[in-house]
Amino acid sequence: MSLLKKTILSITAQGHKAFVPYIMAGDGGLNKLQPTILKLQQLGVTAIEVGIPFTDPVADGPTIERAGERALANGTTLHTVLETLTSFASELTVPLVAMTYLNPILAYGTEKFAKDARAAGIRGVIIPDMPLEESEIVQPALKNASIDLVQLVSLTSTPERIERLTKRSEGFIYAVTVNGITGARSSFATQLDEHFKKIQTYTDTPVLAGFGISTPDHVKSFGSFCSGVIVGSKIVDCLVQDDWTTIENLVKASKTVAMK
Repeated sequence: MSLLKKTILSITAQGHKAFVPYIMAGDGGLNKLQPTILKLQQLGVTAIEVGIPFTDPVADGPTIERAGERALANGTTLHTVLETLTSFASELTVPLVAMTYLNPILAYGTEKFAKDARAAGIRGVIIPDMPLEESEIVQPALKNASIDLVQLVSLTSTPERIERLTKRSEGFIYAVTVNGITGARSSFATQLDEHFKKIQTYTDTPVLAGFGISTPDHVKSFGSFCSGVIVGSKIVDCLVQDDWTTIENLVKASKTVAMK
């Protein structure tokens, strides 16, 4: 069993839910990456999703897109992010999950990326613009480095597609909660609990909810029928505002969820 999957299952075995914050590497400068990650660790997060800025994102909403633009303006690249992470990898106590697009990996070189990512503390990778059918482009190199390739499952995926995705996803299943891009939302579609429970029937890999989750009530609601949550845009906004109180309250909410 991979470290990422084992870490999430150990949290749920304790009666808690996984909490994975998303941060944009280089937003505010790469010098902020180390203190931000170490502070999130201190708050008790399960893993940390590290976004790599890209010029043509397809999944990012306005908040994360603007963060990416700021990071790019600061000269942030995949290489400089991995280099920075590696410089304090010995201080990491939680697994990192890189959220990047396919082109930067290909430009970097898949084998070199996997090797350098492993040294940087990355134990999972999410590539939203790479369909399952093309995963062999990167998966062998990632597998050799013991890095999980996490698959996204959308609300519009057919049962057949969901089954294929869940059986191939490693570490956890990234279950998208909305039809659209990332960004905080006040409400979600009904019967999401049935959708998530259906996903879980295909696999023993943990299912985490992502996109739009932005309040402690959202964390508790989704945590009641899945293994945990990923919170992105709200975390990015809080970091810009240096609002650690809100982040702490979001993390605490994941510790008080009971499965329905």
